[in-house]
Amino acid sequence: MGTSGPKYQRIKDELRAEVARDEHEAGAPFITQNQLRERFGVSSTTAVRALNDLVAEGLLVRRRGRGTFVAAPGDRTAEPVAAHRAGVIACIISGQGPYQSEVLRGIESGCSERGLRLFFSDSAVHMTDTGHADEGASLARQDQALRQALADRVDGIILYPVENPPDADVLDELRRLRIPMVLVDRYFPDHAIDAVTADNYNVGYRLTEHLLADGHERIATLWGETRCTSVHDRMTGHKQALRAHDQPLLPQLTALRSYTALPEDERKQLLTELLGSPEPPTALLCAHGFAVATAASDLASLGIAVPDEIVLAGMDDAGPYDLLPLTSFAARLPAREIGGRAVEQLVTRIAERTAGEDPYRSAEQIVLPVRIRTRESVPVRLRTVAARRP
Repeated sequence: MGTSGPKYQRIKDELRAEVARDEHEAGAPFITQNQLRERFGVSSTTAVRALNDLVAEGLLVRRRGRGTFVAAPGDRTAEPVAAHRAGVIACIISGQGPYQSEVLRGIESGCSERGLRLFFSDSAVHMTDTGHADEGASLARQDQALRQALADRVDGIILYPVENPPDADVLDELRRLRIPMVLVDRYFPDHAIDAVTADNYNVGYRLTEHLLADGHERIATLWGETRCTSVHDRMTGHKQALRAHDQPLLPQLTALRSYTALPEDERKQLLTELLGSPEPPTALLCAHGFAVATAASDLASLGIAVPDEIVLAGMDDAGPYDLLPLTSFAARLPAREIGGRAVEQLVTRIAERTAGEDPYRSAEQIVLPVRIRTRESVPVRLRTVAARRP
């Protein structure tokens, strides 16, 4: 096989030439997807795309429940026809922070490589400078975007969901029409839907281990959203790391509460109570960059300097700036890779649907590794100035 052009195109050219030389008998079963993978050393996605295009060109035919066969000579087109219409993907994302933007870049790149058209919708409404959205309005907007995608008969959907799952009727209609959907960043425990996420359990576990190794035995958690799986998995990892290092689980430190959604006076009251307790935390494990920025500002106004008096750690990149100069430890999530893998998984499901299979027959959760960065790895480090009041 040559070295120029996309792999799927090169596979098509070679298979087309083989059929022209009568190396494959008309009406006989054709090479399977798995055989193509082994022969050419390519992914399932590439193999499926090559087969789908040859079916669209009339060189091959699919017989439901039986497989793919070589078309009779009289049924073949004289020349390869233009590919069928480009696939249409609806991408619905909650929010437009730096992390979401990187996920979207991965989705855009994956769609561009495969000639897919992408329609984008933002389901978050009333976003504030703390990254908090009106949850009820965002859920309604998410459901509206999904219904529009159904009405447009898109080929597939990538959803970065708000905290709660979509309306059950919408999910039922997706399954009835067999329009595949892949979730990014989080998953729905009660619904069998493909998802691509970061290893959120490891985020909570490894950041906690770093803080414990740095001498911080009392760690308070500050959250944004509280009802999504990414948050629950991180909290589980955090608690498990505490248990593994024989540290007590103190309810006032491990409470699952939204910090960024609180008004300023309530946030400061919460910090005052935490830091005024008999055994105050020496570290704050923050949900994301918005929580880091908000906590740093609130602490400064309370006369508490970061990191001299208390250190911060960040669990993901969502926020107004790079976390690391202000935090002692920060997780770097594979945002762009999450987007790219979501497209790859969706294309596989679309191919299954094209072949007459149910894309919801089984669900797969793809978990990608994370990286933990330390304050010492950056050339610039920030400190907050405590604005002590007279």
